[in-house]
Amino acid sequence: MTRLLRFGIMIWIALLLGACSATVTPTPVPTPVSANLDGIKQYLLGQTNALVAAAAQLQTAANRYYELAEAANFDYTALWQNRRNDAIAAITTAREAWITASPIYEKMEGIVAGTPTLAQFDVDLDAGAAGDEDPENAVSFDLVLADGRTLPKPGNLFGVTESALWGTEPAFTAPVVADWNGNGITEFGEALPDAHVLKAGADLLAQMASELDTAARAWTPTESDAFTALVVMVPTMSEYFASWRDSRFVLGEASTQRDFNVISRLADIQDILSGLEIVYAQVRPRVETVDPAQAEQIATGLRDLKAFVADIYIQERNGRRFTPEEADTLGAEAQNRATAITGQISQMAGALGVPLAE
Repeated sequence: MTRLLRFGIMIWIALLLGACSATVTPTPVPTPVSANLDGIKQYLLGQTNALVAAAAQLQTAANRYYELAEAANFDYTALWQNRRNDAIAAITTAREAWITASPIYEKMEGIVAGTPTLAQFDVDLDAGAAGDEDPENAVSFDLVLADGRTLPKPGNLFGVTESALWGTEPAFTAPVVADWNGNGITEFGEALPDAHVLKAGADLLAQMASELDTAARAWTPTESDAFTALVVMVPTMSEYFASWRDSRFVLGEASTQRDFNVISRLADIQDILSGLEIVYAQVRPRVETVDPAQAEQIATGLRDLKAFVADIYIQERNGRRFTPEEADTLGAEAQNRATAITGQISQMAGALGVPLAE
């Protein structure tokens, strides 16, 4: 999620809390119930541990492909002609590892992106833009390649590796026509990655996954962290639906978006909301001390929002191709639901005296 969007959300929250204080704010219970947030950390560590393993598999496969390219002196035409099956096998293994790793991260993105001390990992791993496209929300790193090239702020690492592996970014792809199935048509995914880009991206992704795991182990969640993650990450539906609208899942061959074309953003949203449900479950006992009915409404709202997205995803999986206009309409509905839920959570944070990080 972009920093500008987070800033806008925090302003909206401040205004909302001000409005709530001007109307009716539930009175906090004199004897507070201490929240046990161990479940949040345990859940996060389960995901970071799994991501480290999947990223290592991606790194191993990327290095195998790099070795094949290196043996061909990085002559990709020769590689394709002489080691086609080996190259396809290495790329396929790397793709499978990527498809495993990406959802693992999405399941913890709500916590990582919504926690100020961890949020930079979200920018660099999954949400950050390329520096030449959006300097304000760009990643923090330059990608240094083994051949001496440097790609300044190339975009987030899941995006770099996805677009290299499936050929959606020409700058990350080898200059060779690779007709994988031999039907005479170059179709989506029929490409060879630039081995230097793929290796550097996979190596850095594995490194950052390990660093995130270390940071997560050192982190002790607070009530402020939990409520901040919820109020920052729940109302991001319009952003995710816009990305889905612009992807191949809606636009097909007309899409010019280089990432989020392999796994539908509808699946990502469900994973993110699943993580946020874990977070809310840990603070719900505190909310119940203020307003049990409101506590249940928030839980129901989160569950219904995820079900709403799941229904759209099932239709997509069953072959329905939504139009961009339909995607916008559905995104607006999801955003309205998310905004209402966030208002309730923000009100409860205010009633409990829990500060929200800016």
